[in-house]
Amino acid sequence: MISFLTSLINGLSLGSIYAIIAIGYTMVYGIAKMLNFAHGDVIMVGAYVAFSVITTLTLPTGVGILASIVGCMLLGMTIEKVAYKPLRHATSSLAVLITAIGVSYFLQNMALLIFGSNPKMFTSIVPFAWQRIQIGDFMIQTISVICIIVSIVLVALLQTFINKTRPGQAMLACAQDRGAASLMGISVDKTISLTFAIGSAMAGIAGVLLCSAYPTLSPYTGSMPGIKAFVAAVFGGIGSIPGAMIGGLLLGIIEILGKTYISSQLSDAIVFSVLIIVLLVKPTGLMGKVIQEKV
Repeated sequence: MISFLTSLINGLSLGSIYAIIAIGYTMVYGIAKMLNFAHGDVIMVGAYVAFSVITTLTLPTGVGILASIVGCMLLGMTIEKVAYKPLRHATSSLAVLITAIGVSYFLQNMALLIFGSNPKMFTSIVPFAWQRIQIGDFMIQTISVICIIVSIVLVALLQTFINKTRPGQAMLACAQDRGAASLMGISVDKTISLTFAIGSAMAGIAGVLLCSAYPTLSPYTGSMPGIKAFVAAVFGGIGSIPGAMIGGLLLGIIEILGKTYISSQLSDAIVFSVLIIVLLVKPTGLMGKVIQEKV
């Protein structure tokens, strides 16, 4: 029983990180109707920014985390302006997809040139992460609790922002119909830039949490988590923020329980198999909605 509870908490912790990343995917898709496959590498950049600020500049951990958030926001807005905005009215969605993959490889190779291929150990900047909380015979790592709390707080703040503020309402309007939103005086360009900024800021937070829980940082750190977070977004219903949250949590639990009770080598296969089964039963994902298109 103790082993199962430990695996469950670890799964929720990993799923919380996937959920934070997946929200970035689902926000961009919901508003810009594009898949930003460079999102996973923004996570990696955010982790490197935090690592560099704390270890090289010897500034406090809080400053490093803030620098990661701000750096990822600026990077996300720059990517949107330079790479994606010129293709916003492209006749083929394939052009955007290829560009996103190109941006991903560009960020990975820039990280290789600047930081080298040798992995960095992230434990030095978050020494509290590996401390343990003991409740009777049950012990959990501090970072697991932090990941879960941070994800819940971020989702609550994001939902409040979207539902209660004017920019949030503009995001909802653009997600519903960009053309109609533009006619109502909403700046679609500014709204999409804001969406990329928020999604990338959450990627910066996810990068710090990911490398705190799994303390190895390399130029390829964000690749697999980015793919799995995209799976989580599709699993929950891409375009739905609550769906991304639920999809991320379920994916993390499935992966950790698969590693613990079935096989660590087959855990990824189990995750993707569950996605296939869910999409066969419900193609829009767990919380996705069927959209009727007028012809």
